[in-house]
Amino acid sequence: MSIIVNLDVMLATRKMKSNELAERIGITQQNLSILKTGKAKAIRFSTLNEICRHLDCTPGDILEYRDDGTE
Repeated sequence: MSIIVNLDVMLATRKMKSNELAERIGITQQNLSILKTGKAKAIRFSTLNEICRHLDCTPGDILEYRDDGTE
């Protein structure tokens, strides 16, 4: 199974730079980069909430599940 992070898509749609979002939600640019590349093992609900609030979206706009046939 794979969780795909579409944060880059939402940032582009909202015409916002990642460093601006990181500053607004109070996380480091490096941690946001880890999330954007899909390398994060977890995300706090509070962080996801702030991302959604600032990008005016839902968690489903950012996170996508794809069944790749592996477990």
